[in-house]
Amino acid sequence: MAAPATAERKLKDAPTRCRWWSRWPDWAGRLAALWSLLYGAAGLYWGTGGGGFPFARVGDDRSTASLLEPSRADVVGPVIAVIGAAGAVAGVLMARGWGTGRARTWMLGFGWVSACTFTFLIPDYSLLGLLAFSPLLVVFAFTGIPGPQGGLGDILYWHRGNLIIVFVGGLLWAAATLAYQRRTKGLCVSCGRGGRTAPWTAPEATLRWGRWAVLTAAASSVPYDVTRLAWYFGWPLGITEDFLREMQDTPYMLDIGLGLGLASTAGGLLTHGLISRWGEVWPRWVWWKAGKRVHPATAIVPATVVALVLVPGGLMNVRHLDTGMWATNGPGVFWAVWGVALGAATLAYWLRRRGRCSHCGRH
Repeated sequence: MAAPATAERKLKDAPTRCRWWSRWPDWAGRLAALWSLLYGAAGLYWGTGGGGFPFARVGDDRSTASLLEPSRADVVGPVIAVIGAAGAVAGVLMARGWGTGRARTWMLGFGWVSACTFTFLIPDYSLLGLLAFSPLLVVFAFTGIPGPQGGLGDILYWHRGNLIIVFVGGLLWAAATLAYQRRTKGLCVSCGRGGRTAPWTAPEATLRWGRWAVLTAAASSVPYDVTRLAWYFGWPLGITEDFLREMQDTPYMLDIGLGLGLASTAGGLLTHGLISRWGEVWPRWVWWKAGKRVHPATAIVPATVVALVLVPGGLMNVRHLDTGMWATNGPGVFWAVWGVALGAATLAYWLRRRGRCSHCGRH
C-alpha cells in the first residue's frame, strides 16, 4: 500500500512544483483587467485632449495600416475608456470565476470578442514585419540603419509600438477567457481535460486533420513567394512596369523581397515538422541533437507566435487590396489563411504530444 500512497501524495503536490508559467490561469484574468484599466485610462486622457493619440493622422513615414487609423481622439478616446473600464471589471470577475448561465455567456462573449479584436483586427502587418526583420534589427541596433532612416526610432515609432501594446492586450484577454471558460465548466484550467474526451482530440484524429492543416498552411505561402521571385527576375507579375522599375531603382528592394519570399518558403517547409517524425525526434543532420527527443515547446512556441502575427497582417491586406496591382497586397490576403491553418496544425501537434498535466495529473 505504500507505493500507491506515495504516488497519490506526489500527484497532490504536483501543482506546487509547477513552473511559474504553468500557473497562467491564476494571473491571466488579473493581468487582463490591469491592462484594460491602464489602456482605458489612456483612452480617457486622449479623449479629453491629452497628446499622443496613437491612431491620429500622421505623415506616411510614421503611419500604420491599423483599422482605427486615422481617427479622431475625441471620438475613439471615450470609446477606449468605456471598453477599458468594462474590461477591468470583467477581468476581475473572470479571475474569481464569477458567473453562471446567461451571465457566463455574456462574460465569454465579451472576453473572446475583446481577444479577437485586439489581437487580429486592430493591428496591421507591423508585428509580422518586425518578426521577419528581427535579426537585422539586432544588427542595426549596433551598426545603425542604412539609408535615410535616422535610427531604430524610425522603425519602432509610437503608432507602431501602440499596436504591439494592443496585440499583447489581446493575448491577455485570450488567456483570461480560456481560463475562465475552463474553470466555470469544471475542467482543468491548465490543460482543459476533465470532461468526456472529444474524438477529434485523439492522437489518430489529430494526425489526420493536422496533415490537412499543414498542407493548407504550406500552400498559403505560395502566392507571395511566386510574385516576389517573379519581380526579382524582372517579370511584373500583378504590378505595373513603372512600379517594377521603381523597385529596381531602389537599392536592395527586390533583394529584400526575394529574401522574404525564400524565408516564407522555408517556413512552409518547416511546418511539415508538425506532422513528421523529425518534428518529434531530432534528425541526423542536426548532429549535436541527433536521435534526441524534440521538446514540444521547441516547435509550439515559434509556430504559435508566427500563426498569431500572420492573421492581422492578412486581414490588413484584405482592407487594402488594390485590384489594379493585385500582387502588392493580394498574396498577403492568404496570410490570414496561413495563420489559421498553422495555428490548427500547432494545436494538433500539442494534442498529440501532451503528456501528464502537471496541474491535474491527467493524461
